[in-house]
Amino acid sequence: MELEGIRLEVPTNMPVLMLREQSGTRRMMPIYIGAPEASSIHYALEGIKSNRPLTHDLLLNVVEQLNSQPVKLVITKIIESTYFADLHFLHQGSVVVVSCRPSDGVAVAVRSGIPIYAETELLNEVGKPASDDSSEDAEEIIDDFKLFIDSITPEDFQG
Repeated sequence: MELEGIRLEVPTNMPVLMLREQSGTRRMMPIYIGAPEASSIHYALEGIKSNRPLTHDLLLNVVEQLNSQPVKLVITKIIESTYFADLHFLHQGSVVVVSCRPSDGVAVAVRSGIPIYAETELLNEVGKPASDDSSEDAEEIIDDFKLFIDSITPEDFQG
């Protein structure tokens, strides 16, 4: 899968992670995600570095200190509108699989450069053919998301 970007669902302004199949029919897999995860992915895509490690940076720092490395992210299934994914790490010659939210997995994947995959059965279930008459191109998607990021405040994340 390749990360197409993050769109904002209108009128709710909910971030949607847009992943595209790299071969075959190049189906799209949209996944609704939270604003903090969307921000983290955006920062990684833009190369924005924080003075202190953000959560996904911290995870990669811990993995590195444990002499491990991320290998791949696999988005595995959907149950009642909730997506599931597995991060695969190489540790002492063995692969360790850790369950995660796809948004967290993508934030790690973008930072570490690991590939993103989706199970074929999942793509068959939720994959949407890409529209050739899309009114938004990639730059518009990124511009919309930048406006969203600029508009949020820390108070937006208080429950």
